[in-house]
Amino acid sequence: MLDHFSIFTRGGLVLWTFQLTSALKGNPVDSLIRSCLLEERSGETSFSQGEYTLKWTFHNELGLVFVAVYQRILQLLYVEELLAAVKAEFAPTYKEGKYSYKGFDDKFQRMLQAAETRAEESRRSKQITKFENTKKGKDKLKQTGKTGGNKTSGGKQEKESDDDDSSSAAEKNKLGVQAVKSDDSRGNSSEEESVGTVSNGANGATAFDLSKLQKRKGKGPSTKKADPLKPADGKKLGSDSAADSGKKGTRGKRVWDDTPDPNRKLDYSEGTESEVIDAIDVSGGGKSRMDVEEDLDDDEEEGEEEEQLNEVSNGTVTATTKTPAKKGWFASVFQSVAGKAALEKEDLEPALKALKERLMTKNVAEEIAEKLCESVATSIVGRKQASFSLVSSTVKAAMEEALLRILTPKRSIDILRDVHAAKEAGRPYTVVFVGVNGVGKSTNLSKVAYWLLQHDINVMIAACDTFRSGAVEQLKTHCRRLNIPLFERGYEKDPAAVAADAIRAAAREKRDVVLVDTAGRMQDNEPLMRSLSKLINQNQPDLVLFVGEALVGNDGVDQLMKFNQRLADLSVGSAPRLIDGILLTKFDTIDDKVGAALSMVYVSSAPIMFVGCGQTYTDLTKLNVKQIVRTLLK
Repeated sequence: MLDHFSIFTRGGLVLWTFQLTSALKGNPVDSLIRSCLLEERSGETSFSQGEYTLKWTFHNELGLVFVAVYQRILQLLYVEELLAAVKAEFAPTYKEGKYSYKGFDDKFQRMLQAAETRAEESRRSKQITKFENTKKGKDKLKQTGKTGGNKTSGGKQEKESDDDDSSSAAEKNKLGVQAVKSDDSRGNSSEEESVGTVSNGANGATAFDLSKLQKRKGKGPSTKKADPLKPADGKKLGSDSAADSGKKGTRGKRVWDDTPDPNRKLDYSEGTESEVIDAIDVSGGGKSRMDVEEDLDDDEEEGEEEEQLNEVSNGTVTATTKTPAKKGWFASVFQSVAGKAALEKEDLEPALKALKERLMTKNVAEEIAEKLCESVATSIVGRKQASFSLVSSTVKAAMEEALLRILTPKRSIDILRDVHAAKEAGRPYTVVFVGVNGVGKSTNLSKVAYWLLQHDINVMIAACDTFRSGAVEQLKTHCRRLNIPLFERGYEKDPAAVAADAIRAAAREKRDVVLVDTAGRMQDNEPLMRSLSKLINQNQPDLVLFVGEALVGNDGVDQLMKFNQRLADLSVGSAPRLIDGILLTKFDTIDDKVGAALSMVYVSSAPIMFVGCGQTYTDLTKLNVKQIVRTLLK
C-alpha cells in the first residue's frame, strides 16, 4: 500500500501531505529533491531510497510537484494513475498564497480507493486470462463447453475431435520414413530418416515439401586418409636427416643469474642524484591561475547560429536569423506556437533532437544527453508559451538553466577555509588524489601544492604510490623545486600504512596539509582498487579528489562511476566514502569538446574543483561554469 503522498512547490513550500502509515524512515522526499530534481534527473520514472520507491509528476504551469512514496518490495501499478488523478483534481483548488488544503484529504482517499479497486480488478482479470491459457485451464473450460465447439452440440464436437485424430493418423502413415544405413570411414553405422512429401488430405495441397532435401546415401569404406605430416617415404616432415644435422647452426645457452649478489641494491629511491635541481621562488614565481578571476563577457556575440529578435508586423510573426556560413542548428527547428494554451511534447521534439545532437558533438555522453533532454521536456510540458516566442528559444533557455544547476556545486567546498578549520582543531588537512594511469596525478598534485604555498600553508607530500617505478623519484623532483618535505618509505610497501605514518608525521611537524599521491589503477583492477579502498577507509581523508582527463570523453564517465562503485562495495562502514571532488586535467587540449566535464559531474554529483590547463605550476584554475554552458550550447 501507499505510505506517503506530498504536494509542494518547486521552491520547496509544502502545501499538503497525507501519511497513510507510520512515519517514514529517513527523509526519502528530501533525497529525491537533492538527487533527482536538483540534478536534472526528473525525466526518470522512479527513484529508490533505502526501502522506499518514489514516483512523481509536475504541474509546470503552476510550479507544483506531486510525490508518492511506497515500499520498495511492492509493485503498485496504480501509482502513476493516482498521480495524474491527484494533479487534475488539485490544480483547480490551488491558489497562490494559500497554504492549507485540509479539505483535500477526503478527495484523496476516494481517488486512492478507486485506483486500488481498479488495480485489483485488473490483476484478477490477468490471473483468469493466464489460467485459461494453461493446459489445466483449457481442459477445465473444455469440460464446461466454453472452448472450441461451444457453439455446437457435444456429439458434433466429439465427432470433429475423432476426425482430427483420424486425419492426424493418416498423415503419420503418409510419412515415408526409411532407415538408411551407411558405413563411414571408421566403420560406424548411422541411421538417417528420409522424409517424403506430406500432403493435406482435405484439398490435396502440399503443406510442406521435403522431397527436395538431399538424401544422404551410404558410402563404401574409403581408404585411410594420408597423414599430411608424413610423406610417402615414411619420414615425418621436419625430421632432421643425418646429412642435415651437421648444417644445423649451434646457439649459445642463455645463462641465468641464479645466484644474485645479496648486496645488490634494487631500490634506488634513497639514492642521491648527480644533477642539482634548483628550488623555485614560490612567492615570486608567478601567481597561480586559481586566484585569477576569469570574467565572462555577457555582451559577447552568441555566434552566427543565434536567432535575432522576432519582428512583429501586421499581426504575423517572422523569425529572422543571420546568414551563417553553416546552417544553424536551431534554424531547422524554428516554430511559432502563438495561440497555444500550453506546450506539448510534440512541440518540443524537433528542438530537443537538435539539442541532443549538439551536446553529443561537444563530447557529452549520449545517455546523459538523452536524460538531460528528457528532464528539460518534463520541466516544460504543460507550461504556457509566451506570445510570439519560439519553441527553440524556450528549450534552449530551459537547458541553459539546467546545465548551470548541474555544474554549480551543491555544497560549498572551500579548501582554504577547511584547512584553517583543521589547523585550529590541531590536525593536518588530508587530500587523497586517485585516478587511472597516466592522467597526471603527480603533476597536478604539485600544482595544488604550489597554490597552497602561495597562501602561506605548510604542505607535506606523501608518496603512497609504491607500485609504479619512478613514482617516488618524480615526487622528489617536485618537492625539491617547491622546497617542501616528502614523506616516503620506498617501494612495495602498504600504501595505507605509509599514508597513516605521513599523517602522524605531519601532525608532529605542525604541517597544515598532507597531499597523498596514490598509484594509478584501472577501474577494473580488483587488487589495486581494494588497496585504495583500504587507504581511504583507514585514514579517513578530508577530501578525495578524482583526477580525470578532459579529452577521454565517455570513458571518463565509466572510470568515475566504477571508482565510486568499487569504493562503495569495498567500504567497511555503513556510510561508504566516495569521490568528493574532481580535478580535470589537460583541459587546454580539447578546444570546445567540454562535454566530459558535464558528464562526470552528472554521474557523480561531485563538483569540479580544479582544472589543469598547462605544464607549469601556475596552470591550475577553477571551472568557469558560464563559459562551459555557453560552449555546450554554441
